[in-house]
Amino acid sequence: MTLPQEHNDRELIALCQANNELGYAALYKKYAVRIYNSIHRIVAHTGEAEDILQETFVAFFKEINRLNNILNLEAWIKRIAINKSISYLRKKKIEFTDLGFTELEAEKDYDTEENEIFESKVGDVKKCINELPDGYRTIVTLYLFEQIPQEEIGNMLGISHNTVRTQYHRAKKKILSSLKDKSYYE
Repeated sequence: MTLPQEHNDRELIALCQANNELGYAALYKKYAVRIYNSIHRIVAHTGEAEDILQETFVAFFKEINRLNNILNLEAWIKRIAINKSISYLRKKKIEFTDLGFTELEAEKDYDTEENEIFESKVGDVKKCINELPDGYRTIVTLYLFEQIPQEEIGNMLGISHNTVRTQYHRAKKKILSSLKDKSYYE
């Protein structure tokens, strides 16, 4: 038995709930690349990202019978992946330093030149993001790419909203500094 090329999420969930192996494979094939990319942006290591992807789908398939009215299946799977990625970083002892509000106020100043550079070539920015320390990279990835609000990022990482804001700002400054070092940004 083969499945038609396109299935909607409800059909795929129903196939998985019926323990249909082709349903599992089709659902995995539909979402694995995008979920992997989200994981890789957080952990920045191919091997670990692949492991977390597998763990994500194992956890998802274990809970498949509880899914009845999921509105956005990809978002649900991605949330599992993000949580597993953050757990991985915690196990690695990545530090998310809790900082006071006064440090944020001191770092508030940035100018329009920085904003213009931030709108520069996406490839260079992504490379700079990948070179950030793990804590900064995680916050930038969750905020910019996964579009998770800073308050929620703080809750996920067990740090204050102000710490998220400060580390995001510091990460942005590091990215800008790296971009300014490139000859075509002078």
